[in-house]
Amino acid sequence: MLTGGNVADCIAAETLLKRLPPDALVVVGDKGYDSNAVRTQVKGLGAFPNIPPRKNRKRRIFWCRDFYQNRNAIERMFGRLKDFRRIATRYDRRADVFLSAVALAATVCYWL
Repeated sequence: MLTGGNVADCIAAETLLKRLPPDALVVVGDKGYDSNAVRTQVKGLGAFPNIPPRKNRKRRIFWCRDFYQNRNAIERMFGRLKDFRRIATRYDRRADVFLSAVALAATVCYWL
């Protein structure tokens, strides 16, 4: 799902969570997904929301650091894709052309 740079992460979370496999046990997200609506939706799907709370939360919420440590692989993947100038600056106006550029960059990074 492609959104604008000014759109909050938790806005797109509702659509992304609809694609969650039914046997998912834990959903890992960063602080951008820390909202009560996202946590309620994840719990409604039968999974545990492992999202660290933002600093401005009045009541601390439990999250497991061990599960969260594996998330850095995703961050490294995005960082590696952004080494390609076309991906980092998003020259393409159409979403399908941008997706094909991401697929080509991923092929170069991870397959060759």
